[in-house]
Amino acid sequence: MKAKETVSPDERPRQPLTTSTGIGRLRRFNLAMGGLHLVQGILMVLLSSSFALPLVANFLYFNPQTKRLVPQPETLVNVRLGPAIAAFLFLSAIAHFAVASPSLYPWYVRNVRRGINPARWLEYSLSSSLMIVLIAMLVGIYDIAAVVAIFGVNASMILFGWAMERYNLGRPSVDWLAYWFGVLAGAVPWIAIGIYLFGAGTGSSSRPPTFVYFIYLSLFAFFNVFALNMVFQYRRLGRWKNVLFGERVYMILSLVAKSALAWQVFAGTLRPM
Repeated sequence: MKAKETVSPDERPRQPLTTSTGIGRLRRFNLAMGGLHLVQGILMVLLSSSFALPLVANFLYFNPQTKRLVPQPETLVNVRLGPAIAAFLFLSAIAHFAVASPSLYPWYVRNVRRGINPARWLEYSLSSSLMIVLIAMLVGIYDIAAVVAIFGVNASMILFGWAMERYNLGRPSVDWLAYWFGVLAGAVPWIAIGIYLFGAGTGSSSRPPTFVYFIYLSLFAFFNVFALNMVFQYRRLGRWKNVLFGERVYMILSLVAKSALAWQVFAGTLRPM
């Protein structure tokens, strides 16, 4: 008698990710998510103090006394955290309202039925990269080149998510290459931030405040749950067999992660004194 073959989830024939269940409520869900982001962004602008952090550059200058090139720090701009936090909340609100609009909603639904959402990745590439930059600045990473690199690496991680969805459209089995490239890229900013956060001196004056540690740990957890949501979708585990469930989970995670960062920073540094 022939032994029963076992097939891994990645090698099972993949059915088209199409469903009509809940499609009618998807527009209302996006409008609700957009409204919650918008309200929080407005509150952040209205309630936040003027607390700011510097973006600096260490340009080389020739010292005529020592006959050497020496770095000279220069503050390029002071970034007010209140408007910067409001910016990533507004980006999410704009994206939700855009895909719920009459002109884009049919395109959005067609893509969601196929298991892909380019609008999500475009918005995340901007909003989550701004979030990670603000976390980096809170631990003392002020150099403009480092900030630009952190923004770019995080945006690359997000765009690998888009590549993962696009490359696996219509494939009989899942190709995880783009996913693992995204994991590699996404780890870099957290390692850099961790070096500054946990490598700070033991003295109370040289360590970041406690709320920054909570921000690092909570947002690191949220970013990883996004990756797990993609895994559950492609493994078709439980309720993730319905593509709309995974889409809603992405939206809820986005709202919770952005809200957590916004109000933790507000409580730590932006409350009016």
